[in-house]
Formats: sequence, C-alpha cells, structure tokens
Amino acid sequence: MDTKLIISIVFITLALILYTIGVFGERKAKTLNKNHVLIFWGGLVCDTSGTLTMGEIARSSSTIATSSFTQSLHGITGFLAIVLMLFHAVWATYVLFKGNEEKKKFFHKFSIVVWTIWLIPYFIGMFIGMM
Repeated sequence: MDTKLIISIVFITLALILYTIGVFGERKAKTLNKNHVLIFWGGLVCDTSGTLTMGEIARSSSTIATSSFTQSLHGITGFLAIVLMLFHAVWATYVLFKGNEEKKKFFHKFSIVVWTIWLIPYFIGMFIGMM
C-alpha cells in the first residue's frame, strides 16, 4: 500500500474520531466548551490534510477504477463537508467566546447535523476504496 494512501487514511480516520468525540462529548456535557472547540478544529485539520493527500493521489493516478459519477459525487460532497466543518468550527469558536449560555446549550443540535453530513463523503470514500 502506498505511503501517501496510508497517511491520508490515518488523517481522515483521526478526523472521524475527533469529530465523534467532539460532537458526542458536547452532547453529553449539554453545553459547548473550550475542549470541544479545540477538538472540532483538530478534526478539521486532520480532515483537510487527509483530503488534500487523497487529492494528490487521485491526480497522480493513471487509472481510476471507479466511475466518473462516483468520483464527482465524492469530490463534491467532500468539498461541501469541509466547508461546512470550517463553518462549524468558526461558529463554535464564536459561540464560545460570546459566552451566550443559551447558544452553547443548543449548539449540539447543529453539531450532530454537521457530523451526519460529514459521514456521507466518509462512507463514499470507503466505498471507492473497496472497489
């Protein structure tokens, strides 16, 4: 297995682990706190790093075993997920520093939606990798 592929899989899996810990930790705590925000940013960094590395692999690959539709769907959903997660991390930072307890308590509803949407390109990528 290619070293770049291993690195990208590790980064994206770390992103999944961090986002899951952040989202469900926030839900369990019933409020947003500094640790959750740091975990969200860490997940974003890992996801972006893994995605960029996967993109390098895809651009340098001479053969693509999956359909053009599958690749496009994965690319579009992956890009949208990263943009949404960037917005999520920025919004979490804003809510935390504004100190509005009401917004902190209900932030988890937004987090679970973002996490669920993020799973779409994650599983599409797994499907592509298994082909």
